[in-house]
Amino acid sequence: MGFVDLFSAASMPVLKVLIVTAHGSFLALDSIDILGQSTRKQVNNIVFYVFNPALVSSNLASTITYKNMISMWFMPVNILLTFIIGSTLGWLLLLISRPPQHIKGLIIGTCAAGNLGNIFLIILPAVCKEKASPFGDPDVCYENSITYASLSLAIGAVYLWGYVYNLVRVFVGHALKSVTVREDLAHALLPLSPSSTNTDGKLKQRCKCLRDQMTIRSFLNFVLKIVGFMIGTITPLRRLLIGTTAPLRVIQDSASLVGDAAIPMVTLIIGGNLLRGLKGSSISLPTVLGIVSVRYIFLPLCGILIVKGAVYLRFVEADPLYVFVLLLQFAVPPAMNTGTIMQLFGVGESECSVIMLWAYGLASISLSLWSTFFMWLVS
Repeated sequence: MGFVDLFSAASMPVLKVLIVTAHGSFLALDSIDILGQSTRKQVNNIVFYVFNPALVSSNLASTITYKNMISMWFMPVNILLTFIIGSTLGWLLLLISRPPQHIKGLIIGTCAAGNLGNIFLIILPAVCKEKASPFGDPDVCYENSITYASLSLAIGAVYLWGYVYNLVRVFVGHALKSVTVREDLAHALLPLSPSSTNTDGKLKQRCKCLRDQMTIRSFLNFVLKIVGFMIGTITPLRRLLIGTTAPLRVIQDSASLVGDAAIPMVTLIIGGNLLRGLKGSSISLPTVLGIVSVRYIFLPLCGILIVKGAVYLRFVEADPLYVFVLLLQFAVPPAMNTGTIMQLFGVGESECSVIMLWAYGLASISLSLWSTFFMWLVS
């Protein structure tokens, strides 16, 4: 199969993502204001409380079985390695760039956490439908791609909210402590004003509300993922809910109907959030380029060594689509949920928008080229 055919198969799905993302940016323009900042914040809550959990649980229930869970055991390890290597490279970038304290967690998080869910759910099925696809029968490829994308989405979400959220929390906490120390020194020299007391009280109340919200969010997502795994892997539950003859199939169909809204909504929100990056921020251009280099140069190169090594050692079956997914997990842009985390803490939002603007702007080139190369490797 020639380079042009492979490049066409790889670039068309990326082009679809760009078109929907551009539509989101258009809707977020001040002159249009259909997807303004307040609207995006509300839609974000709906996506992550309702659409995303429904998407993950319904896809896991319908695609994950005990048999393919055993055969895909390396995927959680592979995703963990993307986080470990990305974090290590992010730490090195901190030592070089020396950014402000409150965005250190953002920099490491964007280096570590890739978009392991929504991009795969868009790109993989679209690649299977392309005539030049090297992955065989389109129907079989489509079914397997949904399985791989669903598991990648679930595992990536667990790592993201378990690791990146707490990483950002620690760095933001240190930044707040340094501010508090400076304020305490000032209060020691000047009388304590009622306004400063009110500000401290509001800050503590915001942190408490944030912890409560994240506890509910994490618990809900965790429970729904476990439910999805249980339905998929426990045969009696699967027969009860999955399939055209299942007596309770209406529950699964309803969850799928709600979950299907997650992908277009998240992609539109990406476009709206990217628009903020055009307004600039305090983050330096070399730091942004460093993050882009980590995600689009160093991580994919490390991924090739790791995945090809796993295939050589027979840790991974030589299924071309599965190997392609493992490779692609090292080459995706930063996770958009990182922006949601920064939004929840109320810090680094403009810096995150600039990072995402550059990362997703260059993703059209990077993803197309790496996808083409990965297809050539596995074909």
